[in-house]
Amino acid sequence: MSTPTGRPDNLAPYDLPLDQLDDDADAEELRNRYYTLLQELRVILPGVQVLLAFLLTVPFANRFGELDTFGRALFGVAMVSALCSVISLLTPTVFHRLADRTARKERLKWGIRLTLLGVALIAVALVSGLWCVSRFIFGGTTALLIVVPLTAVILLFWIVLPLVVGRRYRR
Repeated sequence: MSTPTGRPDNLAPYDLPLDQLDDDADAEELRNRYYTLLQELRVILPGVQVLLAFLLTVPFANRFGELDTFGRALFGVAMVSALCSVISLLTPTVFHRLADRTARKERLKWGIRLTLLGVALIAVALVSGLWCVSRFIFGGTTALLIVVPLTAVILLFWIVLPLVVGRRYRR
């Protein structure tokens, strides 16, 4: 048996993937998911903004001039990635204020995409910033010994773990 929306009776809106929700019939569920996304962004944004503020002030420190060309390039990657992350993570809030309120599913889709992009960009900023600083302080080999495992930890916690947990939940 199925409902007028074509989904099985035994599935509530919160059990459905986003692409199976209807802007009108599932308005409340879409609204709840969007507000949840915005709450998550309120948690993430302050840390990303502090990182960006730090990156913007570093060039005024006394020893910044001692960075070689590669170090400056790494710093540039960290700074641009952090800035793009802030932009990506703020965009769902702008959508909430400016986009058509009835386009709930599209706003949520883009909000999720931009949040994931923002998280990926902050990972790039963290890794490149750490590499830049570690290389400057400890040298290239030690920097790699620091950065490679921490990059693996980011990949493990931010990609592998959510995918594994998601698969177990679907079974």
